[in-house]
Amino acid sequence: MERIVGTVVRGLRAPIISQGDSIPEIVVDTVLKASQVEGFTVNDKDVVAITESVVARAQGNYATIDAIAKDVNSKFGNDTIGVIFPILSRNRFAICLRGIAKEAKKIVLMFSYPSDEVGNHLVDLDLLDEKGVNPWTDVLTEKQFRDYFGYEKHTFTGVDYIDYYKSLIQEYGVECEVIFSNNAKTILDYTKNVLACDIHTRSRTKKILKANGADKVYSLDEILSTSIDGNGYNQDYGLLGSNKSTENSVKLFPRDSQPVVDKIQSILKEKTGKTVEVMIYGDGAFKDPVGKIWELADPVVSPAYTSGLEGTPNEVKLKYLADNNFAHLTGAALKEAISTHIKNKGSNLVGAMEAQGTTPRRLTDLLGSLCDLTSGSGDKGTPIIYIQGYFDNYTE
Repeated sequence: MERIVGTVVRGLRAPIISQGDSIPEIVVDTVLKASQVEGFTVNDKDVVAITESVVARAQGNYATIDAIAKDVNSKFGNDTIGVIFPILSRNRFAICLRGIAKEAKKIVLMFSYPSDEVGNHLVDLDLLDEKGVNPWTDVLTEKQFRDYFGYEKHTFTGVDYIDYYKSLIQEYGVECEVIFSNNAKTILDYTKNVLACDIHTRSRTKKILKANGADKVYSLDEILSTSIDGNGYNQDYGLLGSNKSTENSVKLFPRDSQPVVDKIQSILKEKTGKTVEVMIYGDGAFKDPVGKIWELADPVVSPAYTSGLEGTPNEVKLKYLADNNFAHLTGAALKEAISTHIKNKGSNLVGAMEAQGTTPRRLTDLLGSLCDLTSGSGDKGTPIIYIQGYFDNYTE
């Protein structure tokens, strides 16, 4: 019988993960149990994905604000620190900011505007036009920003991030000055010591600062890149990818993740005889049409994955073939012609007209977004995602 269903995505419920738990053992047991209960068969090229959060939890990869403060102080001393381009997130950045500010002399907090790097808006772009403000050239003080735009709260969280971040700094008795600019060089008019808090643009930001006279320049991936007083760390990403754990601690992005995915693949191969691809995923990368957030607050979508997930899709557009190559055909003849074309398609369709409109993204980024949307970030309790048929096409 001809297959009717293509890709199937299942969110698998797993135990609550605690420090010291074996992620490979839990993942394999969960997949095999799910296959028995739900009646599906494990196949070659299936994909099992695990959210980064539970991997880090099993590793015990946590750090306190005291550890953050100690590391920041070791790099900047008791100087005024320019904290620039933070994202607007209680979960992602607020606790980090508390650690950054705890032992500082003064913080100059510089927001990008109208939005942060991942799309959280401080002010509507149309309002900038209405007020005659050019975000690419104009530097605003806190008073000027308020005079222009008043007190705006985030669409979904209801938080005024300017006041909120300022209050986190001031709770330690630290002076805080707020400015708004999209030019990294602006901060050098206030201090030569800068902590770049942007995620995907951090290398460019640091390069600009160093070329224009900054004395001490670091980015968040350089904070907690080694352990401080036995706290967790991430040698590649530091504080990037961290999440709030408590009011005084963060869960860091998982480290040393490649052995985890390789072991899961190896055990599944041993138990099922099938080669299942495995990845760890964090934030997906997609834009919300209302809140405008891009979502990708992690430094990468996938910090580790097995080799079969390397690369990008190599697909043709069915409607293009139907409307162009085989517009003269209908019914069974059209289906046969398209199926034959797919079976004989080239191994590299980059630039081919028949591939236009297919998604030009890496497989791990596409799969990570699919997994992130499936598992959600709340109480679904499905930190393991099992995907079947993702690599199939119309002919299979």
